[in-house]
Amino acid sequence: MSEMHVLLIHGMTGSGPWHWQQWLAGQLREQDVDVELPPFPGPDRPVLADWLPVLRERLEAVPKEAELVVAAHSCGVALWLHHAATIEGRSRRADRVLLVAPPAPDWQHPDAQDIAPYPTDSSALRRAAGITRLVVGTGDPYLSMYQAHGLAEALQVEMDVILDGEHLNTDAGYGPWPAILRWTLYGTVPLNDRFGADTYTAEPRKLRLA
Repeated sequence: MSEMHVLLIHGMTGSGPWHWQQWLAGQLREQDVDVELPPFPGPDRPVLADWLPVLRERLEAVPKEAELVVAAHSCGVALWLHHAATIEGRSRRADRVLLVAPPAPDWQHPDAQDIAPYPTDSSALRRAAGITRLVVGTGDPYLSMYQAHGLAEALQVEMDVILDGEHLNTDAGYGPWPAILRWTLYGTVPLNDRFGADTYTAEPRKLRLA
């Protein structure tokens, strides 16, 4: 395997011990893949001005020769979109990015400062990464399917929909998740649910069965 560096971006409240990000980090380390899940300051009360510099510091620390793979969850997706919209091509570009279960673009929370609303700039997204993909679950209390399709259209990315996946977090049963390990290592798509059941993929302006 070529040298790879995986950066996992947690959402609000962080990633607990049974979260798929923790599981994924453990699986990657067993395969000698460089992976980090950096804690952002004040995870229960995310502040964009505090989180963004940490993200950019970690990106700049990645060796230039490494394949950079990023997987963000929930508010971590919003953080990545803020990052992409404000770098103007100056920051370390990722090779592949997975955006997992973002909140709706107009989501609001009293403990989250400036995380949302977040930008949905497709051109900026292409400057920030070579390939970007979105994966969402039906029944997510923070993102309706109507909003998810609108977000995929705005970002001009393919979207995998996990039936009954909800927020794709620990509460929804997403600890071990083989599909996300395969995507991280090999770029395998579409992203299936934790049991490998069927999903479907929405391309910009097109919907097809996967």
